[in-house]
Order: sequence, then structure tokens, then C-alpha cells
Amino acid sequence: MLAYDSNAVSRHSWAASRGCAALRLHAMRKHFFVVMSALLCICARTSPADESARAQMKGLDEQVQEVKSDVLSIAAELNQLEEKLLYPSDTHLAVFVMLAHGETLRLDAVRIQIDGRPATHYIYSFKELDALRKGGVQRIYSGNIATGAHDIEVSVSAKLANGKDYTQTEHFPFAKEIKPKLLGVMLAGPDATQPGIHIGDW
Repeated sequence: MLAYDSNAVSRHSWAASRGCAALRLHAMRKHFFVVMSALLCICARTSPADESARAQMKGLDEQVQEVKSDVLSIAAELNQLEEKLLYPSDTHLAVFVMLAHGETLRLDAVRIQIDGRPATHYIYSFKELDALRKGGVQRIYSGNIATGAHDIEVSVSAKLANGKDYTQTEHFPFAKEIKPKLLGVMLAGPDATQPGIHIGDW
């Protein structure tokens, strides 16, 4: 009697769907390069030497705009497909960072470790800090992680409004289920209503 291995079938189905997605990505890349080549050819022809060609210029400009629109659409679809291939929903983990409302903390860097292993270390520019202060949200990490219980460590290096250095490190447990896991990290200085590092599901 043959034994039925559901795990093997599941792995085979996943591999097959991943292979189909990879083939689709390859085909889309090929189409993308074809469209780009057409765009370059059209642009190369848009240099008439006499006024009689001005009427053709308008038609060519319209074609260029159509090709540009196709290129942007294909690029967006490629990005979405690559995201799905790199980060399958059953293992996907994403971490987002934001500052508390009205926070004056001058953020220098954020370091994240997952299960004791370095995940990312990000140093902020003045432009990025300004965006965070205006309510912006940064996706600081995307990766793959197995289902089950895990631990995330968030370390912050910054300066306070008075110029003093500020550092803070916190650990948080979290559980990964068979669906994308999105974690939001809220940062606030020692003078805030709720100071420190806070984390929650998104």
C-alpha cells in the first residue's frame, strides 16, 4: 500500500506555483525590455530636420506617451510579482518605524535583531527624519521567518532637544502565523506622554 504524504504534496504544489510565478516574471521582464527598446527607437526618430515633419512629431509624441505608460505599468507589476516571490505570505515579516505625534527626538539610527540575529541597521538623514516627524512611516525591514514564537530587539540611537545623547533598547515577543506579519514600531523620547519604544501588529 502506498502512503499518502500530504506534506510532500504541499511542498510540490508550492514549488510548482513558485515555478509558474518565476516563468511569468521572466516573460514580463522580456516584454518590459521589448517595450523599452521600442521607446528608444521612437525617441531616436523624433529629431526632424524640417517643418514638414512637425505633424509627424505630434503623432510620435503620443506614441511615446503610450509606451511610457506601458513601461510604468509593467514595472509596477514586476515589483509586485518580485515581492510575492521573495516574500511568500506564509513566511513574510515586515517591520515599520514611526515617531510619536509631536516627537522632537532627533533620530540617528535604529538597529533591529530578530531571535538574536542582526536584521537591519539603518542610519537616518535629515530629510528622512523630517519625513518621520511629519507623520511618515518607514518600512525598515522585510524578510522571511518561520511560523511560531519569536523575539524582536529594537535599539534606538538619537539626540534629545537639549543635545544630549539618547539610547534605548527593548525586547518584544511575537508570534508568526501562516499569513504575512506586519509589526509597527513607535518611537518616543523620555519626555513624551508614553516614552520609549512601543510595538504592535498592523
